[in-house]
Amino acid sequence: QVQLVESGGGLVQAGGSLRLSCAASGSIFSINFMAWYRQAPGKQRELVAGIASGGSTNYADSVKGRFTISRDNAKNTAYLQMNSLKPEDTAVYYCNSFLRSGLLETLRSYWGKGTLVTVSS
Repeated sequence: QVQLVESGGGLVQAGGSLRLSCAASGSIFSINFMAWYRQAPGKQRELVAGIASGGSTNYADSVKGRFTISRDNAKNTAYLQMNSLKPEDTAVYYCNSFLRSGLLETLRSYWGKGTLVTVSS
């Protein structure tokens, strides 16, 4: 069984920084892609940033230049460094990963339970 556990959320003032972590554990053979999504109250879940196994990244326009996604393949962990935070970044941040739990297993998507980020003005 695979688990994704996020950590690092909290309350921060506008202009501040936070670093989120997402650790994948359990039966993991390989991780193709890891990403961060967020969902603000009353809004749909949206992609914030993603990183492939080779290191290529993509970002939502709203966070480009402020957020940086990275990963430690040896630790099966992804990070999201968030700088210059704005009140509109307030949301529950979810980790998502496409991975294989075995050599012959298909690629599957897994989600964490989320971590709340609140940015005060």
